[in-house]
Amino acid sequence: MFIEEKSVLNKNISLDVFVKCNVSLTIKREDLLHPEVSGNKFRKLKYNLFEAKKLGFDKVLTFGGAYSNHIAATAAAGKELGINTIGIIRGEELFDKIGKNPTLSFAKKCGMRLYFISRKNYRNKAETDFIDKLKEKYGSFFLVPEGGTNKLAVKGCTEILTKNDVIYDYICTAVGTGGTISGLIEASKLHQTILGFSALKGTFQKSEIEKYTSKKNYHLIDEYCFGGYAKIDFKLIRFINEFKEETGVQLDPVYTGKMLYGIMDLIEKKYFKDNSSILAIHTGGLQGISGMNQLLRKKNLPQIKL
Repeated sequence: MFIEEKSVLNKNISLDVFVKCNVSLTIKREDLLHPEVSGNKFRKLKYNLFEAKKLGFDKVLTFGGAYSNHIAATAAAGKELGINTIGIIRGEELFDKIGKNPTLSFAKKCGMRLYFISRKNYRNKAETDFIDKLKEKYGSFFLVPEGGTNKLAVKGCTEILTKNDVIYDYICTAVGTGGTISGLIEASKLHQTILGFSALKGTFQKSEIEKYTSKKNYHLIDEYCFGGYAKIDFKLIRFINEFKEETGVQLDPVYTGKMLYGIMDLIEKKYFKDNSSILAIHTGGLQGISGMNQLLRKKNLPQIKL
C-alpha cells in the first residue's frame, strides 16, 4: 500500500477580472494530497515506490538540489513507508550547511542519507559509470531520476485528472522536467488544451514529453519563467502575496506562482476563448518557500507571506 492521500478540492476562484474577460478559473488543490508528499511529487513517487517494494528493494536513491521538492517528498515518503532513502545533492559546499537549510534538514530528519557532490560531477547523474560507483558505495538500490520523471511517474500523473474534469477547456500546469504535463496530456480529452508554464528558460521539455505521449493538444510557454529556474523578483513576490490575500491560496515561487502569474496575464490579454473554463493544477512545492525567503532576506527583497 502507498501512503494515504487526502481528497483533492477543486476551488473556484472569484475575481472581477474573470467576469470582465468572460472566463472561469478553478484550481485543483493537489497540494492538499498529503502534508509532506504533496502535489505532483505524490503522483510521481506513487508507482515508483510501488515498483521498488514489488521488486524487493529496501533503498531508493534519487537526485536534487538544495531546496528540491523532490528530495523532501522522497525522504518523507520513505520514512512513512519504511524504505531507506539516499539523496545525491548538487553542491558539495552544502555538506556543512544542512542545519541552515530547511529542505535538507527536513530530509535528514526523515532519515535520508545525504551525499554531496560537485556541480560538475552532478552532470554525470545519468551515466552508467556514475551509477555503478554509487552502487559500489551504497549497495543495491531502486533509482528514481532527478525530479522523479519516468514512465511510472507519468502513469501517476495521469491520475490528476478525473472524469469530473472533462468540463474544462484548458488545463494549466507548471513544467519542470516534463513528467506532470506528460501525464495530463495523456489523460486529457480531445476538446481540451494543455498549457505548460515552464519554470525554466526554454521549452526543451518537448522532447521529454514526446517519450510518453503522442498527443499534440498542448503548448509550452516560457514567457513567465522570470529569467530562469528559481529566479524571482519583486513583481512575482507581490503577485503571490496578493493572490493569497484575495483567494486564500498559497502559491510557491518556483512553479505555481509563475504559472498563475502567467494565467492571469493571458486572461487580461484575451488569450483564452470567450466563455472558456480553465483548470490550473496546484502542484505543491510549498515546502520550498522557507528556503526562498532565506535567499530573499539576503537580497533585501520582501518575504513571501506564509
